[in-house]
Amino acid sequence: MAKRGRKYLEAAAQVDRNKLYGPREAIELLQKISYASFDATVEVHMRLGVDPRHADQQVRGVVLFPHGLGKTVRILAFVEGEGARLAADAGADYVADDDEWIKKIQDGWVDFDVALAVPSMMGKVGRLGRVLGPRGLMPSPKAGTIAPEEDLPRLIEEAKAGRVDFRIDRTSNLHAPIGKISFPADHLLDNMTAFVDVVKKARPAATKGAFVRKVTVTDTMAPGIKVDPAATLALEVL
Repeated sequence: MAKRGRKYLEAAAQVDRNKLYGPREAIELLQKISYASFDATVEVHMRLGVDPRHADQQVRGVVLFPHGLGKTVRILAFVEGEGARLAADAGADYVADDDEWIKKIQDGWVDFDVALAVPSMMGKVGRLGRVLGPRGLMPSPKAGTIAPEEDLPRLIEEAKAGRVDFRIDRTSNLHAPIGKISFPADHLLDNMTAFVDVVKKARPAATKGAFVRKVTVTDTMAPGIKVDPAATLALEVL
């Protein structure tokens, strides 16, 4: 087991490991015990009662956070023709409109956070599956990151504002950032509520029993705080 530092242990001592905290209570406690010297990212982790080995029990979705994520999102758009101008005007950081960009990414360059593509570019983008797929950067229809040219400005605006694509991992867990530790507690709670709302709507019809089994909030360095799943599911977007 990894040895923990003094600051971590002091923070962990303030968390009751046998208690399930309410969502707001957990966020406020996390802000109290956070000790990072930088503006740490707050994360929500959920253990779901699904079996990701079955196609009909996959959980994925897209959430737009009302208060953003407090970070700069670098966007690459795979486009051609008029789409290049639309993407640039909308604020895309990189406009990949020729084979040189494909070669650059094949060689290992992935200095961006979100990749968007128009359908006509997917023949070329498909060659990048081994590079982009493992990093969760591959454009796909399910993630809403493949769209016609006219939709590019909207998608770029949403990504810049705090759009997050999530999907269940092989251990039945979901992970999502919900903002920075410096955010007001109300803003973090609003963002958490938005995430929970999308997760509830993504519940597979084949799921049996409890859907959300465990919920934890933490930041980049702090200990996790257990949140009551029932109270979490009771959160509602106003």
